Amino acid sequence: MNSSRVTAEIDLAAVRSNVRALRALAPGAALMAVVKADAYGHGMLPCARTARAAGAAWLGTATPQEALALRAAGDTGRLLCWLWTPGGPWREAVEADVDVSVSGMWALREVVAAARQAGRPARVHLKADTGLGRSGCQPADWPELTAAAREAEAAGVIRVAGVWSHLACADEPGHPSVPRQLAAFDHALAAASAAGLEPEVRHIANSAAVLTLPESHYDLVRPGIALYGISPSPELGTPDRYGLRPAMTLRAMLASVKKVPGGHGVSYGLHYTTPGDTTLALVPAGYADGIPRHASGGGPVLVAGKWRQVAGRVAMDQFVVDLGGDEAAAGDEAVLFGPGDAGEPTAEDWARAAGTIAYEIVTRIGARVPRVHLAEGHADD
Repeated sequence: MNSSRVTAEIDLAAVRSNVRALRALAPGAALMAVVKADAYGHGMLPCARTARAAGAAWLGTATPQEALALRAAGDTGRLLCWLWTPGGPWREAVEADVDVSVSGMWALREVVAAARQAGRPARVHLKADTGLGRSGCQPADWPELTAAAREAEAAGVIRVAGVWSHLACADEPGHPSVPRQLAAFDHALAAASAAGLEPEVRHIANSAAVLTLPESHYDLVRPGIALYGISPSPELGTPDRYGLRPAMTLRAMLASVKKVPGGHGVSYGLHYTTPGDTTLALVPAGYADGIPRHASGGGPVLVAGKWRQVAGRVAMDQFVVDLGGDEAAAGDEAVLFGPGDAGEPTAEDWARAAGTIAYEIVTRIGARVPRVHLAEGHADD
């Protein structure tokens, strides 16, 4: 096994297969691979390259810094960045041919100024708030924004390349907000058209919508968590239902194994006491590595061929499992989560134990945990 105390192993073949499966689910739309937050903890640059090779026509990031890092690494395809604040690096994005999202007049003014400084048109996606209530232009302000964008486009300063929005409850089958949002999006598209805008792409579908709502696919779909083989919610079923495979396996090397008597306390607060003579194994990963402290007393781990649970609290750098009467040795492997096909827990199992979602489990794995990217079973670092 890898000699690191803990390693996040990323199966790029799974990422590639997932991209192809998602493209097949939305055959009439281009695919944007969302690689924000270091590709949900999987490593942005290797995953972006893999997604491109598998047919992703677009990449998507939240922050401009992420988008500019992709450009610095050599990516030249269509690329959208959407999380902007006043004074952001608009000019750098325009010069790097990054598509930018605009939700209001302040952002349009800033990108117009940046385009004039750069001496080239900016590619803009206007975002409509169809009910999620985060970024996006409210319906009452949409006529002003679309008219101003058309004026800037006519002046040759911007190109409105897209109109888009985001769904709030696509991961809850049958939620009444979904048809309302799609209707609101259609209304926003019609208003944009009436203002004289002809966007290249219209897009609203996230992972859950790609999987279950073909009416939301329009010209472009934006899967995120599904790219990495994780279902957007338990209500939508397991990943294999959609031909997806989890890409991350988190492994650790046991740092200590020792016999202790019954009644022995374990970890901070002594919330766990051994019920009898037993063996304790120390896993050298903790909340500084992204192991959720909320999974104390319940997080599942595969050690010595069996599922174990975190005994007591997860500490900053380590946690303990009680092996009962089973044997193990320092240096043996503990698998915290993976695809599940070798009997190991999954990220969804950890999410249940911590009272959160699988997105958070993989994305929070810390920077001090090395990522080992495997291509066709071989390390690709």
